[in-house]
Amino acid sequence: MRLARIRVGGLNSSIEGSIAALLCFFLCVPPVPAAAGMRKKKPSPQASQIQGDARVLHALNRLTFGPRPGDLAAVKEIGLDRWFEQQLHPARIDDSALEARLAMFPAMKLQQAELMRRYPNAQVLRQVMQQRLPMPTDPAERAIYRDGIARYEQTRAKQEAAQAVTAMAANDQPAAMTAKEKNVADLARGAEEVSTALPGDMVDPATPAMAAHEEQFYSGLEAVKIINLPPDERMNRILAMQPEELANFRRSLSANELAAAAEGLTPEQREILTALAGGPRMVGAELLATRLLRDVYTKRQLEAVMTDFWLNHFNVYVRKNQNEPYLLPSYERDAIRPHALGRFEDLLVATAKSPAMLVYLDNVQSIGPGSLAATRVARLKAQMPDAKVTAAMPQGLNENYARELMELHTLGVNGGYTQADVTQVAKVFTGWTVEQPLRGGGFQFEERRHEPGSKTVMGKKINDGGEREGLEVLHILATSPATATFISNKLAVRFVSDTPPPALVDRMAKAFLASEGDIPTVLRTMFDSPEFWSPEVYRTKIKTPIEFVVSAARGTDAEITNALPLVRALDKLGMPLYGMQTPNGYSWMAEPWVSSGALVSRMNFAVALTSNRIGGTYIDWNALLAQPAAAQMVAMDEASKSTTKEATLEAVLLGQPASEQTRATVLKELDGKAGQQAEKEFGIRWRDAELMGPVLNASRPAGPARPPLDRDAAVMAGLLLGSPEFQRR
Repeated sequence: MRLARIRVGGLNSSIEGSIAALLCFFLCVPPVPAAAGMRKKKPSPQASQIQGDARVLHALNRLTFGPRPGDLAAVKEIGLDRWFEQQLHPARIDDSALEARLAMFPAMKLQQAELMRRYPNAQVLRQVMQQRLPMPTDPAERAIYRDGIARYEQTRAKQEAAQAVTAMAANDQPAAMTAKEKNVADLARGAEEVSTALPGDMVDPATPAMAAHEEQFYSGLEAVKIINLPPDERMNRILAMQPEELANFRRSLSANELAAAAEGLTPEQREILTALAGGPRMVGAELLATRLLRDVYTKRQLEAVMTDFWLNHFNVYVRKNQNEPYLLPSYERDAIRPHALGRFEDLLVATAKSPAMLVYLDNVQSIGPGSLAATRVARLKAQMPDAKVTAAMPQGLNENYARELMELHTLGVNGGYTQADVTQVAKVFTGWTVEQPLRGGGFQFEERRHEPGSKTVMGKKINDGGEREGLEVLHILATSPATATFISNKLAVRFVSDTPPPALVDRMAKAFLASEGDIPTVLRTMFDSPEFWSPEVYRTKIKTPIEFVVSAARGTDAEITNALPLVRALDKLGMPLYGMQTPNGYSWMAEPWVSSGALVSRMNFAVALTSNRIGGTYIDWNALLAQPAAAQMVAMDEASKSTTKEATLEAVLLGQPASEQTRATVLKELDGKAGQQAEKEFGIRWRDAELMGPVLNASRPAGPARPPLDRDAAVMAGLLLGSPEFQRR
C-alpha cells in the first residue's frame, strides 16, 4: 500500500514513518492465524480451530466490548462454554456495580412523558407561554421552566433581529442598521436555539443569549458565599434566582467552583442544577453518557453488544427533531435491551410501536387515503387553503417506515417484495401513531387514521382488522426465510467475518426459523460452528470507533468520572452515538473505518487516553502494571528484546506478544511528547462540559489521591492501543 506523508496530530516525526504506515499496512493484511503453530502431524478434528488462551481471547474480543484485566483468567476458571451460557442469560449476572454508577442519572429511568414534563424542550415551553399548559408549581420545576422561557425568548429576539437585518440588507438599506443592531446580528448569525443543543454542541456557560448582560456580572465573592451554604440551603438559593441572576451566577464560577456547587447534592438535585442551563442538553448528556458507561462497565457484556447491534439495526437519529432525545432513553431501555437476547418478533413489534421509531420514520404523519382523517383534512383544506393549521396536518400516506421495515429491518434489499408491497404495508400501518407526541406520549392506534379495507402483502391477503393488521404483517416478516437469512448474515458479519461463509449463514438461518426467531439459539449455532473458531477469522475484524473507544477504556481499566469527553471522542472518530442520519445504521465492515486519517485519529485518541489527557477519565498505571498476567507473559516472551514493562503492557492490553514491528516502534517512542500533542485533538476544556461534567456525574469513588502518571507506560500503552494488534478483534 502506497502511503502519503502523514502528520500524526503533532506526534513526533518518526511516527509518520512507523506507526501510521504500520497501521495502514497491517490492518489490510490478515494476521498470522492463531493456530498456525498448533497443528499436529496428524490433524485432529480440533486442529483447525483456535485453541488455548487464544480461543478464550477470541471469544472475549468478539462477544464483548473487549476484555478487562483479569477477564481471561476468570473465563478460563469457569470454562468458556459455561461463561457463554451465562452471557446468554443476563438477568442471572449481578450487575449491581453498574447500577450504582447509573443511579447518578435518575432521569434516565423516567417515562418519556414525565422526562419531557420535568425537563422541557422548546415545544413544551412554547405551550406554557401560550397558556396551553400550566406553569409547574413545584419550585425546582418552576425554576427550570422560568429559566428556559427566558433563554427561549432571548434567542427568539436575536433571531428576529437577525431576520430584520437580513431583510434590510436585501433591500439595500445598510445605513438603517445601528451599531447595536449589528452586534445583535453578529450574535444571532452563529446562535443556535439553545433548547435544541446536545452535548456535542456544548458551549461556554456564557451563551450568546446571556452575554449581552455582562455589565451586570455576578460578584465572585457572592457566588462563593452561595457555594459554601449547606446543600439544601444552597439549592434553594439557586432556585430562587431570576434567570438573569442565574446566568450571571453561572458565568462567575471557575471550573473548581462549578464542581463545588454540586457537592453534597442528591442525584436529582444535580440533574435540576444541570437542567437550569438547558433541559434538553441535560437529557441528551445523560442519554449518551449512560449508554457509554453501560458498555464500559456492565458485566452483562453480550447483552450490551447485542443492544448496540440492534440499536444500529433499528437505527434512530437523535437529531431528527427536538423530541428524539426524550424518546431514545425509553427506546433503548424498554424496546431494545429487554429483547436484545429474546425473540426477534418481539423485538420487531417493540420497535414498531416505539415512539422513537414512529417519529423518526414519519409514521406519525401517515394517514390512509380513504380514512376519516383524510376526509377531514381534505375538507379543511378546501375551506382554508392558506391556513397554517391545514399546512401542519398530515398530508397523506407516508411510506418511509414500510420501506425501511422490509428493506432494512427484516427481508433485506433483495427480499422478494415490490413497490406495491411497500404501499400496501404503509396502508397497514396507518393509525400506528403517538398519543400527544409534543408531550412525550406513548404508542396508540388511531382508528380514524387507518386505511379501511383489506390489503395484499407479498401475495398474502390481510383482512381489514385495524391494529391487528400491523401485527399480522410483522409476524409474516419476522418468520420469513428471507428475514432469517438477512438477520443471520448481519450477525455473522458483526461476530465472524466481513465475508461470512455461506454455509455458516445458512445454518444460522435454519436455526432462526426452527426456533421462531430465538436470538440465543442463533448465537449458539454460531458459537458452536467451526467457522467461528477458524484461525482464518482470528483478529481479522477491524473495530468500529465505538468498539475501539470502549475496548480501550475496558482494557486499561480506566476510571470514568465524566463520560462526555469520551462521547465527543466518538464524534471526532466518525461514529457519534445515535448519530447516523440515514436509517441503514453504521457499517460493521472494515472499509468505512480504515483510512490513514481515521487511523491516525485513533492513535491520537489512544495516546491522549493513556496519558490521562482526556478529561473525566484516568488510568491507574501502578495497578495496571501489577496485573497477574504480567509475570506469565514475560515468561512466555523471555527470548524477545522487550523490556519487562513493555511485555507487561502487551500482556494486559493485547493478551499476547506484539509483533516485532509494533514492539520496535513502541520502544522507540518514549520521549513523553506524544501525550501533549494528542491532547490537541482529543483533550477537552473543562468548561466545555459546562455544569454537565463536574455536576451531573459524581461517580468517582472515594479513596486516596490519584497516583502519579507513569509517562513511559502511558506512551507505550497508547501506541499499543493504536497498534494493529489492538485495532483488530
